[in-house]
Amino acid sequence: MRLLFEFLRLFLTPRASLVAENLALRQQLVALRRESPRPGLRRRDRVLWVLLRRIWPGWRDALILVKPDTVARWHRHGWRLFWRMKSRKTGRPAIPRRVITLIRRVSEDNPLWGAPRIQAELRLLGIELAESTVAKYMVTPSRPGRGQRWQAFLRNHAHQIAACDLFVVPTLTFRRLFVLVVLDHERRHILRVGVTAHPTAVWLAAQVRCAFACPESRPRFLLRDRDGAYGRVFDQAVAELGMHALRTIPQSPWQNAYVERVIGSIRRECLDHVIVLSQAGLQALLAEYVRYYNAGRAHQGLGGERPEPRPRRAHGRVVARPVLGGLHHVYDRAA
Repeated sequence: MRLLFEFLRLFLTPRASLVAENLALRQQLVALRRESPRPGLRRRDRVLWVLLRRIWPGWRDALILVKPDTVARWHRHGWRLFWRMKSRKTGRPAIPRRVITLIRRVSEDNPLWGAPRIQAELRLLGIELAESTVAKYMVTPSRPGRGQRWQAFLRNHAHQIAACDLFVVPTLTFRRLFVLVVLDHERRHILRVGVTAHPTAVWLAAQVRCAFACPESRPRFLLRDRDGAYGRVFDQAVAELGMHALRTIPQSPWQNAYVERVIGSIRRECLDHVIVLSQAGLQALLAEYVRYYNAGRAHQGLGGERPEPRPRRAHGRVVARPVLGGLHHVYDRAA
C-alpha cells in the first residue's frame, strides 16, 4: 500500500514541485554532512530557502532543520538589507568629513557659541549648511552652562601676573647658592635672576625692586610660595610697588607652574651641563642664559615665538651664533 501511495503521489504531483522538493532535501543533507557539532546553515543556504518560500507552495513540508518562522525571519532581514542598500542612493548629499571636522573645531574653540553663530561663521567661509546640521555635529559640552576655559581665563589675566621662586644650586665645593627667578606671565619674560648665598628678606626685596623698576611694567599680582625667606619685609616692598603678593597653598608647586617650568628649563638646558665654581661665575652664566632665553630661544607656549620679538627675515645667509660655549645656538640671517 505504501508503494502504491508513493506511485500515485509521483504520478499526480507536478514535475516542478518534485524538483523543488528534491533540491530542498538534498540541501539539508549537505548541511547535515558538514563537520560541525551542530548543523550550520550558511548564507547561501538561507538565500535558497528564501527563494523556495517565494516560488514553491510546499516548502514547509520539506523543511526539517529549522522552523518555518526562521525562514520568514531570514526573508524579513533580507528585505531590510535590500531597502537599506536602495536608500543609500537617494536623500541629502553627504557632508564632507573636512566640514564636520571644522564644525567640531569651531565649537570646541568657542564654547560660548551656539549653532546660529557657528552657521553664520561658516557662511562667511563659503560653507552653506542648515542650522540643524550644524547642531548635529557640534561638540556637546561636558556640562550645561559651561563658560570660558581656564586656559582662556589665564590668557586674559596673564598681563596682570608675575611670579618668583627660589631654587638651590650646589658648587664644586658643595656650597649652596640660592637663585631667585622673577618671571612675567604674559610673554614668559625673565625679568630678574639673582644669586646669593644668604637669601634674606631684605635681599629678596631689593631684587624685586630692580625687577619692577619701571612703573609701566608692574603687574597687579606677584605670585610666590610660602618660603620663610620672604618674610614681612618682602611683602611690604611688593606693596610699596603697588602690587599684591599672593601665596600659594602649602606643598602645591603646580600653582606656580610657569616659574617652576622655567627653573626646570634652566637646569636641563644650562646647569646640568656645567660645574659651578663660585657665586660670580654662576651669576655670569645665568645672565648669558637669560639673554638667550628672552631673545633667542623659541617657546612652545608662545607659538614658537620669543619673549622679546625679533623681526623675521626671509633672505640672506643663515648665520649661527653659539651660546654658553656652543651648548646652544641662535640662528639668524646676515644682513
